[in-house]
Amino acid sequence: MSKKVLYISYDGMTDPLGQSQVIPYLKGLTKYGYQFTILSFEKPARYKERKEHISALLNELNIKWVAMPFSSKVPLLSKMYDQYLMTKTAKRLFRQEQFSFIHCRSYVAAETGSRLHKKFKVPFLFDMRGFWVDERVDNGQWILQKPLYKWLYSRYKKKEKQYFALSRHIISLTHAGKTELVNNYGVNADKITVIPCCVDLDHFDYKRITETEKATARTSLGISAGDVIITYLGSLGGWYLTNEMLSFFFMFHQQTPGAKFLFITQDTRNSVVSKAIQLGIDEKNIIVKAAGRKEVPLLLSLSDWSIFLIKDAYSKKASSPTKQGEIMAMGIPIICNDIGDTGKVINETGAGFLINEFSDKAYERIVERIVSTSKPAPELIREGALKFYNLNDGVQKYEQAYAGLDKGDD
Repeated sequence: MSKKVLYISYDGMTDPLGQSQVIPYLKGLTKYGYQFTILSFEKPARYKERKEHISALLNELNIKWVAMPFSSKVPLLSKMYDQYLMTKTAKRLFRQEQFSFIHCRSYVAAETGSRLHKKFKVPFLFDMRGFWVDERVDNGQWILQKPLYKWLYSRYKKKEKQYFALSRHIISLTHAGKTELVNNYGVNADKITVIPCCVDLDHFDYKRITETEKATARTSLGISAGDVIITYLGSLGGWYLTNEMLSFFFMFHQQTPGAKFLFITQDTRNSVVSKAIQLGIDEKNIIVKAAGRKEVPLLLSLSDWSIFLIKDAYSKKASSPTKQGEIMAMGIPIICNDIGDTGKVINETGAGFLINEFSDKAYERIVERIVSTSKPAPELIREGALKFYNLNDGVQKYEQAYAGLDKGDD
């Protein structure tokens, strides 16, 4: 089998997800002899800022990169234009390279993959990343009471079934998502491989960070020796429940007056502080720090606990928060709710506590457990990351899926 692969992603390689959830896997897969061409859509500002860095990184791996501009001016029309451009460019690349198969990351890419499959009889792998169509409804983007969105939902649910049927193999981020595909969509279980959002365990390793580095970071952020630090990592809003996390911190601070909440995020300080003040939290207890991928492990290492709370919805069955593996690899206990496989991982590893409802009573119960029990040992939490989120394991599972793409009939 030829090992030329077209990897299509609507997420950019200059996006954080591209750097954490695409390039590390492809780096591992090149060691199996796969030759990749990436077709991605890049946000103009990020592309301008990080183009040279990502180009150099991919060149070192002998990965070709075709970067297209991500459109966003007119929401629906922009996406239609991007889809047209993606398919047109992918067809041109296929004629040039005659790829053995296509790796489609998410639904937009799967649309292009299905069209190339029909035209060129090339197999494609559907790396679904979640139930995209239902996410649009669950997050309020598609309001089904409006005729246009009702039509879009119906149209893309039909397309979704086509992607499941036409793809040679499917990657689900969670076991909960795989169960849903088998039980309610009639997909053969053998056609599905579960690969969560894995983590580079060399990059996220608390043992690599010195006490001197941590002391310097604490001083720069105004953290005193006795402060207890809860962190949140990543973007705010959307699926992530900022007010609920702040409400939990309010309860935690009542029991632990020396607590501070460190947000490691590109969001503005004001967007966080304004919400905190409304909930009665003193802004001196809120720290907001932007960080690139390189700086994240050091900032996480300042944590006593880390928290993420996600809006519960049907589409989240297939969600795997990238941050969970990164936090656990740093040996940090987690406070979260049960979304996708998050609860399964916390329960099996003892890596923290689950919040079952968003209420003061529920927060108070968890705070009492935190205050009255010893924290899980960092090495045990990291062992959990090794078990569930090991990047090397993820690469091997992708390679096994790739190896099967030349078998069977379409």
